Amino acid sequence: MAHRSLPSLALLCLIFVASISNTHAGTIAVYWGQNGNEGSLADTCSSGNYGIVNIGFLVVFGYNQTPQMNLASHCDPSSNGCTGLSDDIRSCQGRGIKVLLSIGGGSGSYSLTSAKDARQVANYLWNNFLGGQSSSRPLGDAVLDGIDFDIEGGTNQHWDELAKALSEFKQQGTVYLSAAPQCPFPDAWMGTAIATGLFDYVWVQFYNNPPCQYSGNADNLINAWKQWTTIQAGQVFLGLPAAPEAAGSGYIAPDVLVSQVLPSIKTSPKYGGVMLWSKYYDNGYSAAIKSSLSSHICLLLI
Repeated sequence: MAHRSLPSLALLCLIFVASISNTHAGTIAVYWGQNGNEGSLADTCSSGNYGIVNIGFLVVFGYNQTPQMNLASHCDPSSNGCTGLSDDIRSCQGRGIKVLLSIGGGSGSYSLTSAKDARQVANYLWNNFLGGQSSSRPLGDAVLDGIDFDIEGGTNQHWDELAKALSEFKQQGTVYLSAAPQCPFPDAWMGTAIATGLFDYVWVQFYNNPPCQYSGNADNLINAWKQWTTIQAGQVFLGLPAAPEAAGSGYIAPDVLVSQVLPSIKTSPKYGGVMLWSKYYDNGYSAAIKSSLSSHICLLLI
């Protein structure tokens, strides 16, 4: 009796992946805005490597301060020099890429003094960057997709109230919320805010934190990852430096990431992908790992 020829493994994989709805197609989130030599925002998005771009940073806000952005030498927000970024933002969004404004950062002057202060900051963000209206929108009339919390200073107070105030605007338009905590769990700055369960994306910084970053083996990282994936959030991302010089410690070579780390973290239902710091340092890293981010499981049926 003649044997029926078997479909190729690739075809079976395609059939299997198409038949399930919860396949995790990991994506790459990246920070843009802190080095004028990293290329334009439009070029960043046209590379095809990223699914989410965080524009950083709004470095001054709260405490009755006049909000200020810092986008390095890309443009000068203080003279309305960044309004031209609206075209780039729309170009990114036209490719299906989410563009978020990141608030905070490693340096700057920001804090929230009360629930009222948090509400005022939320209103400012809605009217000047999201779906509201203002005559002085720093990035022009493009509507960003959400707000990223990269809180690394000030105090740990009232960030939960800012998240709640921003989430209320979801009734009027799209507002994704993301956070970039350090990998020690829970995060010292944003632990209370993240515990609200309001964040769509949490990209945990697994660098500059020796107790929970990669250090010759992935044990500490994976243990910390398991803690982070217990939070109530849409997706959790593995935050990494895109080059050795991008951080003081915690760099993982692409081949090591693919072989020693991704197989373990992709098993979590909350796995979303990888966050990279930053576009300036990403000279081939995202391209090297992109094809390995999905958590598809293919079966050869005989």
